[in-house]
Amino acid sequence: MKKFLIPLVLFLGLVIFLAIGLNRDPREIPSPLINKPAPEFSLPTLNGDTPFSPADMRGKVWMFNVWATWCVACREEHPVLVAFAQKYNVPIVGLSYKEIQPQDEAAKQSVDIKLQVARERSQVWLKRHGNPYINSVMDLDGRVGIHYGVYGVPETYIIDKTGVIRFKHVGAVTPALLAEKIMPLIDTLNKS
Repeated sequence: MKKFLIPLVLFLGLVIFLAIGLNRDPREIPSPLINKPAPEFSLPTLNGDTPFSPADMRGKVWMFNVWATWCVACREEHPVLVAFAQKYNVPIVGLSYKEIQPQDEAAKQSVDIKLQVARERSQVWLKRHGNPYINSVMDLDGRVGIHYGVYGVPETYIIDKTGVIRFKHVGAVTPALLAEKIMPLIDTLNKS
């Protein structure tokens, strides 16, 4: 009897494990940063003014969006972010992520040249597609992305008034995601 019971229990355990996994949204990747302070950084901005740091946003609930001009999903998400920025008073900061790829000619140049090329590409792209960002920062080497646990672009974070990450989404932001998860969270965080 035990011979049949052990394989049956193992099989049922496997079925339950698979059923749970298949019901999860693959874009909701658990992040160890949720409910922890957003990693600090200081990066040059798209416009070349003073560097930006998350500390600059203290006292505000804001969206941090990781994007790149070479990212196909970012093109899909971008009109949604532009419309969102026009409709709601929620600051969005963009993180232009690894704009200079290893195969680019600019990759062989100095950091200053890389930054100049990355800024030019990003400015042209935002002029063409619209600019939802109150500021964009340049993460040329991807180090800030690593600290935020970026898997790939686009990714979006909601950060509260005290600088704590409250939400992370991997993949393109959609109108449904904004309506069902992001705006209710932002409303709650703005009330607290």
